[in-house]
Amino acid sequence: MRKLSGAAVVTTMAIAFYFTLFWGAEALRMLTSPTWGLEDVWRSQFVFVIGGMIGLAPVGLIKLAAFFATLKLAVAVICALHVLDRLRALVWGKPESEIFEAGLVLVVLISIVSVGPAVWLQDAELVRETITQLMLAAIAIALCPVERIHGRAGNATPAIVTEPAATPRGAPWYTPFR
Repeated sequence: MRKLSGAAVVTTMAIAFYFTLFWGAEALRMLTSPTWGLEDVWRSQFVFVIGGMIGLAPVGLIKLAAFFATLKLAVAVICALHVLDRLRALVWGKPESEIFEAGLVLVVLISIVSVGPAVWLQDAELVRETITQLMLAAIAIALCPVERIHGRAGNATPAIVTEPAATPRGAPWYTPFR
């Protein structure tokens, strides 16, 4: 089980590093662009399709693109914090992966919202990219409980109970008619 946990840690760190680099770079590109990333039509197709579905004007499309860029930047920051937390845990302490799991839930939600318009437009390359990101997030989400269970199993010390806490001193264990 030790090798499985080590592999799970390395895999989740690699996935967190992937989302830190790629989603962080894409979010910064979108946020620093004068049109919030809408000039790259291939990567912003989902914004146009979602905006068209809900009837957004051009200003609404820009706000929607800024919203998705901010969410991607938040995911990148969460993943970077997880990588730093893992490096800190190598020296001392125990890693906290709850925030990373929340970031992965954001990845899943954004990927699901992004893959719908890509399928609608029959863009196989964009579907492939989005499904790859969705699968990476699913693998990391599946490995987080494995790490947590392994961490509990290694640190668990059996508690020795000498007498039940709910019964008064000297009372027998089971007395149905008191």
